[in-house]
Amino acid sequence: MTRTGDAVLITGAGTGFGLASALRLARRGFRVFATVPDPGQEEGVAAAAAAAGVRLDVLPLDVTDPDSITRAVSAVVEQAGGIYALVNNAGLGLRGFFEDLADDEIRHLFAVNVFGAMAVTRQVLPHLRRARRGRLVFLSSAGGRIGDMTLSGYCSTKFALEGLGESLLLELAPLGIFVSLIEPGVAMTPHFTVNRGWARSAVDPSSPYYGWFVRHERMVDDLLRAGRITADDVGAAVERALTARRPRLRYVVGRGARLMIALHRYLPAETFARLYARFAVRMVTHPRPEAGAGEALDESITRVEAKGNG
Repeated sequence: MTRTGDAVLITGAGTGFGLASALRLARRGFRVFATVPDPGQEEGVAAAAAAAGVRLDVLPLDVTDPDSITRAVSAVVEQAGGIYALVNNAGLGLRGFFEDLADDEIRHLFAVNVFGAMAVTRQVLPHLRRARRGRLVFLSSAGGRIGDMTLSGYCSTKFALEGLGESLLLELAPLGIFVSLIEPGVAMTPHFTVNRGWARSAVDPSSPYYGWFVRHERMVDDLLRAGRITADDVGAAVERALTARRPRLRYVVGRGARLMIALHRYLPAETFARLYARFAVRMVTHPRPEAGAGEALDESITRVEAKGNG
C-alpha cells in the first residue's frame, strides 16, 4: 500500500499528461519529482504547482542521456530516501505516411519513447527491487493497441511499450512491484498543438501522400474539437494505478478509445481490420468539399506556430 510522502519520479512532466499527473499525485500526498528535459520548463512547472497549492520537486532529466538519468535518479533517492513509483511519461509524436518518415526521425522517436523509458526503468528498478514494493507506469496510447494511418512510427513505439509492460508485469510480480499501462485516446494537449510532430516530408507538397495527409490531419482536428479527454483525465488514471491495492495492467482513457479497443478485442481480427481500414481509407481518399488540402494544412500550421510563439 502507498504511504504519505512516497516518492514518485515522473519523466516529461513539463506539460500535458506529465504535469497533470504530477499535480494530482502531489495533492494525493506523494512527494513528486517532476522532471523536465528543457530547463526552460522548470519555471512553468513551479508556477503550476504554486497555483495548485502543492509542492513539486523539479529536476532536469533527458531520457536519452544516461548521465542525466543517473543524476536524476540519484537525486530522488538522496532527497527522499528511495523511490516508490516511476511514471514513464516522456514521449514524442511523429505524424506522416511511412514512406515520408526519415530514418533520423524514426530513430529519435524510438530513442525517446522506447529506449528512454527502458533506460530510466532500468536505473529505478534496483531501488524498487530492494524495497520489494513499488509501481511502474508507462504512458502508452490507444495507438499501442490499434495501428492507425499516418502513425506507423508512433504506434510502433507504443506497441513496443505494451510488450515491455506485459513482460515486466510477469518479471516483477514476485517482487511486489506492479506495472500499469495508461492508454488514452486523442486529447487536446501540447502533443497535438505545439508538439504535433509532423515529419518533414509529410508537409512537403511534392509528397505523393500530401493530400491524404492533410485530410487525415483535418480528421484529427475534428476529433480533438469533439473530444472530451483532458490531461487531468489521464492524470486520474495514473493516480489510480499508483493508489489501487491491486492496480490493473491497462487503464484505457476516453469513451472513443474504449469503444475501438473493445471492438478490436471482440470482433474477429480480420473483420475489424477490414471495417476499420474501409472507414479510414474512405475518409482520407474522398476529400470533403470544404477548404482545399493546402489551405487546411496552412491553417493548421499557422495555428500551431501561433501557439508555439504565444
